Amino acid sequence: MKPEIAADKAVRTATLEAFADTIVPGEKRSPDDRAIAGVSEGGGAVAAGAVPLLETDAGGMEPMLDDLATALNAHAVKYREEKGLPSDDSVPAFVSLDYDDRITLLRRLLDPEHPEKQLWAGLAMFSNMAFDTNAHMHTVDAIRTGQPGLLTVAWRPPDEDGIWRFPNFSYRRQTARVHPDTDPITGSLA
Repeated sequence: MKPEIAADKAVRTATLEAFADTIVPGEKRSPDDRAIAGVSEGGGAVAAGAVPLLETDAGGMEPMLDDLATALNAHAVKYREEKGLPSDDSVPAFVSLDYDDRITLLRRLLDPEHPEKQLWAGLAMFSNMAFDTNAHMHTVDAIRTGQPGLLTVAWRPPDEDGIWRFPNFSYRRQTARVHPDTDPITGSLA
């Protein structure tokens, strides 16, 4: 990989991580982590895999991620100039904003009247989706690797054979009879 391509990819990644962290905040990975604002304990959207999820072919966002990161940084520069904030060229413009400024800028971009709202809403949904489901990997793998969203909602691991069984009724009573063709081992229809 050419150095300029690697640099562009690093800028894109840091910018997308900062966006995702603004939507579902987490704790810094290290003291010098600039993309993660560190306003929450535990893992947030970044730790849950927001960027790998965005980069999957299935999500359909990957072809426009470079342009979205560029646009987000351009909005951050404009915001920084408008607010008279100091310039910091050591990181991408959006990454250089503190958490409160990131929130303010994203509120503008996600406003129903903003002409680009749908693009930013798509990024926000993927950030939430990563945290809530870790949609880019199998649930068993997500639980095994400590996916923060599933841990937050106390999603329990499958039984030892890899199958989820739910012996207790969620409504404290049986709401329907088991279908007669249900396999008693797997719980699926035969």
